Amino acid sequence: MFRIPKLKSFFSTDIGIDLGTANSLVYAKDRGVVLREPSVVAIQAGSKRVLAVGEEAKRMLGRTPGNIIAIRPMKSGVIADFDITEAMLAYFINKVCPKRFWSKYAKPRMVIAVPSGITEVEKRAVEDAAHAAGAGDVFLIEEPMAAAIGVGLPVSEPAGSMIVDIGGGTCEVAIISLAGIVHSYSARAAGGDAMDECIMKYIQRVYNLLIGERMAEMIKIEIGSAFPTGEEKTLEIKGRDIVAGLPKTLTITSEEIRGALKEPVSQIVDAVRTTLDKCEPELAADLVDRGLVLSGGSSQLRGLDKLLAQQTGLPVTVADDPLSAVAEGTGVVMNELDFLAKNKRA
Repeated sequence: MFRIPKLKSFFSTDIGIDLGTANSLVYAKDRGVVLREPSVVAIQAGSKRVLAVGEEAKRMLGRTPGNIIAIRPMKSGVIADFDITEAMLAYFINKVCPKRFWSKYAKPRMVIAVPSGITEVEKRAVEDAAHAAGAGDVFLIEEPMAAAIGVGLPVSEPAGSMIVDIGGGTCEVAIISLAGIVHSYSARAAGGDAMDECIMKYIQRVYNLLIGERMAEMIKIEIGSAFPTGEEKTLEIKGRDIVAGLPKTLTITSEEIRGALKEPVSQIVDAVRTTLDKCEPELAADLVDRGLVLSGGSSQLRGLDKLLAQQTGLPVTVADDPLSAVAEGTGVVMNELDFLAKNKRA
């Protein structure tokens, strides 16, 4: 006769979560990445009753009436609103692991990727939110380690590997050897959100035009760049004229946006250089051949790989699927129980 622990192991679904500032991805054991949703929650004003989560809630950003608020409960990779994060996690868990008659005996085990620079209090908040949302055992793994594993870097070898994971809220840089992070740097103002904010400020300062987060993100994706690529683009944008108070349309160039993004891009370069400055000679020698790998959604900014290559003198490669790298890494970790136990947080 089966005992309860064996039943738990048999029926439970292990999942890995890249709980990002801009997007959250869920990896289900034996199924791969099964969910990609924006980290946005729409709530009823005054009651915090959840009305929508993910893509549906993101469409509401900047378009909600007074009784509905669309918010992003994660900021710089950590929890800014505990209750809303709990509701968002519960939504993800229930979507991936529908409740069954045995669910109270077999809560899903969860591996969650967190920024390398977060505090013990912030780690505890993530664990508590996951437990409250219905998770069983919760393991935390640092995002750069998960990203390195997800892109296939040989992290267990006695040689240096370098990963630069650029998400919505943070830029995580790490040099890894022998399954451990030797040096790391977490820049909380160098992610995709900072880029969007710089674009909004530039458009307002130069053109007296107010644009929203969604428009700024579209500009970044369509014509944003960190380094001249030889193909300058233009884009028609829409917003509200500050002076006239009326809707307005104008055309901007990719060269303008490259200038607007100079500050967050410079912080990414500085984060990489700061990490390399700490590097031991033996590891530095490894990186001359291996170079560094870019992951995370914001690593897809045009020309960023070329700029980093120019500034560091190292080969720079962008992951095949940079947005999924961290989630894929949590999936690999779930299958490596020794590695999981080693990296479990107290």
